[in-house]
Amino acid sequence: MVSGRALHFVFKVADRTLTAKFYREILGMKVLRHEEFSEGCEAACNGPYANRWSKTMVGYGPEDTHFVVELTYNYGVTHYEQGNDFLGITVQSSESLKRAQTNNWPIKEHNGLKYVEAPGGYKFYIVDKPQPVDKDPVVKVSLASSNLAKSIAYWNGLLTLKLYEKTDKTALLGYSDDQAKLELVDIGGPINRAKAYGRIAFSCPFDERPVIDKKIQDANETILTPLISLDTPGKATVRVIILADPDGHEICFVDDESFRQLSQVDPSSDAELDKFIKSDKSRA
Repeated sequence: MVSGRALHFVFKVADRTLTAKFYREILGMKVLRHEEFSEGCEAACNGPYANRWSKTMVGYGPEDTHFVVELTYNYGVTHYEQGNDFLGITVQSSESLKRAQTNNWPIKEHNGLKYVEAPGGYKFYIVDKPQPVDKDPVVKVSLASSNLAKSIAYWNGLLTLKLYEKTDKTALLGYSDDQAKLELVDIGGPINRAKAYGRIAFSCPFDERPVIDKKIQDANETILTPLISLDTPGKATVRVIILADPDGHEICFVDDESFRQLSQVDPSSDAELDKFIKSDKSRA
């Protein structure tokens, strides 16, 4: 049994200026930390790019207690083709709908659910209730599945996420009641991850990553990046393993002990992000 903790979902963003506006001024998230890298990530954190890139973590509270969003920006990449793999993130925040109205940001609707789109077309479904003060407003991440039974066997059977709810077309899973959940939705066809594909991240105790590694190998499932140590300049080194589920959805497991050190909120990150946005535009 894996003692997992849901951490974040990774998006590739092409327009850092408009993206920052959306997360800060529409969703009302805070910039938690910002990091710049001179070359590509060994675990392909920024996708298959070897260029300079940046990582910005945004959320409603510290990463120790909240599910957040990781925004990866590859310098010089101006567009990412979207596939059908990512279906949306659900957030409880009537305040976000009010901010969208105030800022003339389009509010759309699908199957009776209101949503706003981040730059790049990433959907955020909004539960029209006030943001909770005693828990994380992020409810769930929804990903497409081509075969729900296979997906459940992988996420529940191999990775030991608890199955909270199941219908003919959906499954809701998670590691604990108080964490953001993963929803798998059977779309009745193949998954196309295109160029904009993301990654979901979890942490687990350091000693459990080799257990995950063995379970995945024994099941002949995919390991994209074997256990590897990743450095962040001036911060903690973390050990990660990157997996792919039967539909190719990328999954990162990082050791919880080091990640809690790495993910401390940096009060200067908001200004840092703005500084690099400005300097990037000045070179364009």
